[in-house]
Amino acid sequence: MTCSVLFADTCPWLMTGAPLCDRFRGRARYSTRPAARVPEHRQFAGPPARARPTLAGRGLSAARPSRPAPPALGPSSGAPEARERRGERKGKSDLVRSRLAPGSPPAAAPPVRAAGGGAAGKTRHAPPAPPLLRAGSAGNRSPGSATTAPGAPRSHGCLRARTTTPTTYSGGRAPAHPLPLVLRGRCRAFPEGPWSCRRFPKFSRSCGMAGAAHCSLQAKRLLLDPKFEGYKLSLEPLACYQLGLDAAVAEVQLRDDQYTLDHMRAFGMYNYLHLDSWYQDNVYYVDQFGRIMNLSVTLDTALQKPREVFRLPTDLTACDNRLCASMHFSSSTWVTLSDGTGRLYLIKSGKRGSSASEKWEIVFNEELGSPFIVAHSVSFVKSDAHSLAVLLLRVEKDELDTKGSGFHVTLEWVTIAEKKEGDQRYEIVKRRVLQGKSVPHYAAIEPSGDGLMIVSHKPFTFMQNESDKLEENDDAKVSNEKKDPLYYWQQTEDDVTVTVHLPQDITKDDIKIHFSPDNICVMLKDQPPLMEGKLYSSVDHESCTWIIREDKSLEISLIKKNEGSRWPELIIGDTRGEFVMDSSQCSEISESLMHLTSEVMNPNPEKENPPCNAQELEECDAFLEDGASLCRFDGDTLKVTHIINLGSNQYLFSVVVNPREMPCFCLRHDVDALLWQPHSDQPENMWEHIATFNALGYVQASKQDKKFMACAPDYSYAALCECLRRVFIYRQPTPLATVLYNRKEGRQVGQVAKQLVATLEANDPILGFQATSERLFVLTTKTLFLIKVNSGN
Repeated sequence: MTCSVLFADTCPWLMTGAPLCDRFRGRARYSTRPAARVPEHRQFAGPPARARPTLAGRGLSAARPSRPAPPALGPSSGAPEARERRGERKGKSDLVRSRLAPGSPPAAAPPVRAAGGGAAGKTRHAPPAPPLLRAGSAGNRSPGSATTAPGAPRSHGCLRARTTTPTTYSGGRAPAHPLPLVLRGRCRAFPEGPWSCRRFPKFSRSCGMAGAAHCSLQAKRLLLDPKFEGYKLSLEPLACYQLGLDAAVAEVQLRDDQYTLDHMRAFGMYNYLHLDSWYQDNVYYVDQFGRIMNLSVTLDTALQKPREVFRLPTDLTACDNRLCASMHFSSSTWVTLSDGTGRLYLIKSGKRGSSASEKWEIVFNEELGSPFIVAHSVSFVKSDAHSLAVLLLRVEKDELDTKGSGFHVTLEWVTIAEKKEGDQRYEIVKRRVLQGKSVPHYAAIEPSGDGLMIVSHKPFTFMQNESDKLEENDDAKVSNEKKDPLYYWQQTEDDVTVTVHLPQDITKDDIKIHFSPDNICVMLKDQPPLMEGKLYSSVDHESCTWIIREDKSLEISLIKKNEGSRWPELIIGDTRGEFVMDSSQCSEISESLMHLTSEVMNPNPEKENPPCNAQELEECDAFLEDGASLCRFDGDTLKVTHIINLGSNQYLFSVVVNPREMPCFCLRHDVDALLWQPHSDQPENMWEHIATFNALGYVQASKQDKKFMACAPDYSYAALCECLRRVFIYRQPTPLATVLYNRKEGRQVGQVAKQLVATLEANDPILGFQATSERLFVLTTKTLFLIKVNSGN
């Protein structure tokens, strides 16, 4: 597709712009993710089209006239008032009763008229309304990408669901959008509606995540820049220093039996340069002689040769199936180290970065089985004893996997604690193993050692003993037996109707229903409550009624206290019911979307509301792993406590901003890259949006040869490198010292975001890449480069 150079002609030093699309001009910005096909039985009623648009507006349907509250009815269903009330509600309850009576066809949606081009004046019948939208199911719409109106913030603050007002796009081009399904679950960014999207219900049930809290990532609007226009290529020089290494880096090539994508991600793309976040500008690497080499920078013009701080006792060349040596800095004085042969070292280093006080001493080492790499580690004190928790990553052969790659990934969570008695100072007190089918993008232990967070494409589960497996199988059998919903419910602007199928021997005297402003309790005879809990919103409990219909179903009418609001769920936390959308609601949604559909691709580009265009797709925006999830595991119960379905919010990289906190992770959101800081000690705000790198998500997608990504701990810039030589740096927008105007539009430009490119004078592949607030460290086989990005304060 055609791309534009933005403001390249407004200043002599601005030679050209980064290859950004026209959407960066501020007139329109949209996602270019391919439209995913929604299963037919999950689609809303509406005219067929090449691409499904997003829901128009923040609400789900147009306002409907509210009905007066019905008179209070007694428990008897034979009163005249009850019969009159049943007659009024008969049409609205047909869809629910059709679900209770097997074999009854669902209600059909009314005919709709297609709009645009050759479809004008042609009447067609919309597909029948779905008989049921199962709570917790999901469509294929990626929740992180959506259209944004001109001049408005691109994000409403939630990465889980997104609906915006249709808008006019520059050049007569509009994005392709599949129709998102409206399902159970609340979107924090929409306090009054519509709904958030709880995806992957099978994923949750099959992995023991049924009791996990489904959360969302809430972006901060103040950190989003809707007027960002692009990066301008700057030719300002970058100071680059290089140091020759005494010995080559201990690079380990993949063997012939390490042929899968998981092996490449875990070991082939391993970062051989380790940044010590506890001490500024302090990096380490392992050379081919097994020496841990350190470079501590205080002055760029007086660089010293890397010095040896430790030597591995193992002869690395003697082991044929070894992996690359790995390390992680657990605290300011503790290091965890692996030699790649399966042995773990716990080292007390003293104050690092200073040759006088830094002395590495082994306090624990033990063989832990097959070779692994250290993914993460933390140091903490629990029960007056010092402990360290280490996360070990392996890719192992799976003999039972005959249809897949034949390998699985394991994460071993090892806890090592100080002994109060005995000669050995530290010992392993707990070992737990998680297994999955993909290498995790992000895996980190909480600073307290009580939990674990994993971002992965496929789920991880703890490997349990036989007794736990039997209990899990029993729970699975019970859950499978309860597939049918306990009740069905539907709603209008002013009331909610609940329908429950009753056993044959139940009479009106056996039913006891208690209404309160915020709660409901339904009991049958002396049985446990059939329905009990806190309602999603308050009701007028004095106007709530119930009747028994002719088909032996109990119908409960709840009158909303706040008319017009939409309920994403009936009883908070109760997943035993199913929401039913009637044909009139489907028809309203279809009518609101008619102006976005057409049989012609783009019949009238100049019209106010052009139809969706499925041709507005870019290959650089497509990536396969659109089902990633973020899970938090509890260290005691070994179960998932929180889960976030990231959808198409692509994982980009991780960075340590505060070494006392968990590492941050960066996700793509629309075209931007958002940085998230986990807070394990803040359940209400467990993931905080702390920084935004404008358009970095879009820019990095075009770099097909990229190998590593990083950002400064102070968020002043982000950087990525290719496999060979080239390094790209993207600074945050900064105010201009001089007055600058856009020649085409005549407006003044207040700030500019610069892109810088550095080319290394080396032909060896890049093996390591780290960023600090002032410098970039780039490691090749025989050279260590330092790029001065920012000047010190």
